Amino acid sequence: MSYLIHLFEQHSYLILFLGIFLELMALPISGEFLMSYAGYFVYQGKMNYILALLTVFLSGGAGITVTYWIGKAGGYKLIEKYGKYIHLGPERYKKVSSWFEHSGSKLLVFAYFIPGIRHFTGYVSGISRIPFRKFIIPAYAGAFLWGVCFITLGKVLGPEWKVFHEAASKYFVIFIIVIVVLVTGFFAYRFFKIQIEYFFTNLLKRLMERLKTIRATELFLIFLTFVLIGMVSLMLGLAQDYLDDEFSKFNELAEYMVESVVYTDWMKGFVVFQSPISLVSIIAITMIWIWSNGRNRFLEYLLLGVSTAGAKPFHDLISKTFTYLQSFGFFGKFHSADFPDMNAFIMFIIYGTSFFLLVRHSKKSYTAIFTSLLFLLILAGIAIVKIESTSTLPSDIMGGYVYGGVWIFFNFLLFEMLRLVLEKYKERMGEY
Repeated sequence: MSYLIHLFEQHSYLILFLGIFLELMALPISGEFLMSYAGYFVYQGKMNYILALLTVFLSGGAGITVTYWIGKAGGYKLIEKYGKYIHLGPERYKKVSSWFEHSGSKLLVFAYFIPGIRHFTGYVSGISRIPFRKFIIPAYAGAFLWGVCFITLGKVLGPEWKVFHEAASKYFVIFIIVIVVLVTGFFAYRFFKIQIEYFFTNLLKRLMERLKTIRATELFLIFLTFVLIGMVSLMLGLAQDYLDDEFSKFNELAEYMVESVVYTDWMKGFVVFQSPISLVSIIAITMIWIWSNGRNRFLEYLLLGVSTAGAKPFHDLISKTFTYLQSFGFFGKFHSADFPDMNAFIMFIIYGTSFFLLVRHSKKSYTAIFTSLLFLLILAGIAIVKIESTSTLPSDIMGGYVYGGVWIFFNFLLFEMLRLVLEKYKERMGEY
């Protein structure tokens, strides 16, 4: 690979063309690596963006077209005789062929993004006698889309290109597992469509019958429980990454993306959401709304009070826990003393609790959806402005949001359970 990179620096367009072409001929070459590296060269001014895209389009189209005609000319005998040399034996051919038979040629557009599939799509399409006119358009469209994605990615990442590839290698196994699960699920559905639909239809009927006996409040509790479990899992994962000092590359990449791609001047307006006036205002609006709504006023005022007043003690507990763990040797080369960020922690808790109480009794689903999107927009805007204008680390902000989420969802679940207990108590008292 190092020799290939050396050649790439001397003959960029030629190596890019040959690399993509040969990979689609089923040679062990990483097209994504070459394209993202070409994007890095575009960032440096060593290559032209449009010419790089055109090179990938022509080489990808040429490679898959050549393999199509090879497959069509050689037929299945080609697989039996030479398939083993390109890891396309009869068994793999049958699997890929079945995929095409059930999915049609339109999925050729996405085949480039699937390792182990794009190398054989041309051969299999030709052997399967897919008409060339149905093959050519999605095949070339996929080649262009493939090139746009990875060359643009390399261009956008710029000097952080190497950091991206080093960080990506950490999650490569997870990525492969996800791809395998998705592809397996897809094939299973295509081959056992009737049985799967029958199973889930019956399951849905039984579930609906069960849900009729469960009240909306209990369903809401189940939802909050799953969300809390997810937030706690994410919190523990962040804690492990923090203690293992694995945030450095994430911070470098996030800061670069914000400064070079995401941040624009109009986003400075998000600063207003961090001001004490904004925080006091949203709390005041929430309190007025609770009073005017007239449902469980005491309980909802208590939820608002406990969530906001308990924020700092919970944050202090987290900080002391990390300090305690570090005293036993759980530390890396670098730690931020501000993890999780207190400001982000407070923002998440105040806005999250207020928005939750504002839409808690809304009967219109679009109100909850709109409020959730507004909440996410505010959080994203605050994070971007803080990364751009302050020295706060992205990992600290993310930690503040996640730990703040754990705190408020714990309180949501606790108070909803308390609400349910009180309602059942009132029902029993009414019977006597």
